[in-house]
Amino acid sequence: MAKLCFYEVLGVSRDADSKQIKSAYRKLAMKYHPDRNPDDPGAEAKFKEAGEAYAILSDQEKRAAYDRYGHAAFEQGGGGAGGGNPFGAGVDPGDIFGDIFSEFFGGARGGGQARRQARGADLRYDLEISLEEAFNGKEMEIQLPGAETCDHCDGSGAEPGSSPEQCPSCHGRGRVRVQQGFFTMERSCPKCAGRGEVIKDPCRQCAGRGSVQKERTLSLNIPAGIESGQQIRLSGQGDPGGPGAVHGDLYIFVEIREHELFERDGPNLYCRTPVPMTKAALGGEIEIPTVDGGRSRITIPEGAQTGRRMRLRGKGMTTLRGGARGDLFVELFVETPRNLSDRQKKLLQEFCDESSEDCNPESNGFLGKVKKFWEDLTDADEAR
Repeated sequence: MAKLCFYEVLGVSRDADSKQIKSAYRKLAMKYHPDRNPDDPGAEAKFKEAGEAYAILSDQEKRAAYDRYGHAAFEQGGGGAGGGNPFGAGVDPGDIFGDIFSEFFGGARGGGQARRQARGADLRYDLEISLEEAFNGKEMEIQLPGAETCDHCDGSGAEPGSSPEQCPSCHGRGRVRVQQGFFTMERSCPKCAGRGEVIKDPCRQCAGRGSVQKERTLSLNIPAGIESGQQIRLSGQGDPGGPGAVHGDLYIFVEIREHELFERDGPNLYCRTPVPMTKAALGGEIEIPTVDGGRSRITIPEGAQTGRRMRLRGKGMTTLRGGARGDLFVELFVETPRNLSDRQKKLLQEFCDESSEDCNPESNGFLGKVKKFWEDLTDADEAR
């Protein structure tokens, strides 16, 4: 069976540079690696095919020979390729792919390069505050359970007077090489769990973990204008990492409690306000509370209807970074009187008797539309 063109295998053009070739190979290696495709026997073949193509095209001399003679340049020892080994005689495949697979498996390459300790985990804290606290901002303290660096061993995990020793399996690298078929892979050392060190005399306080569970108190500044769902990040206040590694971060997720008077929409507030029928009919003034604890008066025009919205500029929420305050929208709903006395009922009946169509234009207009609807239906029936 004829081999595919190496350029087609990697999906690059013949004038692709070394960076493009390496990038294309990395994507294919991650996609078809046998560890990621345990149930796909065809993946390993594609993985090896991509590796062979990369081995040739990443080497300038071999690529030149391939461009001139094709696959024949590496058959029967031609082109100095080292016989059946496309990597060349005496070349370790692990050295060729080490830089790529060290990124793939998340490790450092080379025995002399310092290993990277795992960064501490990030933490989440859910905080509920009132609308007034969101308006004014607030300085507060929170109690946070979590891990802290062990004071007894300073986070080393070893009992004072002793120290961690270099792992004999990986020689301090934190990674070991494993032969898998044609390739040599690097993986986290199972003996030291990737730390590169083993502890023979664990700390009595933390049992070798380097951290202890402890509740701590943190000061927190809630900025004025914060909204539900926004986060506050406290750098370095998460869980500690391995010895010498940085702490994770703490994320405060803010939620604002439902308010009994106001509803919030961004910087604006909405207040649904009942108005007695008589005041809605005759007009007048009502007093409205504001979120900052103040009071504002609004004028109700004669004949105000339910749903009428009135705007108080600059009486809404504060905004982050010192922007202009939002507005307060007051939405009226006209309250029909209940529990009337006989005298009140009589007065209302007299009012009704004295009312003209102009007093209730909406009702009379609706009744007119209903009457026309019925008349149209009757005319249609007669026409049939």
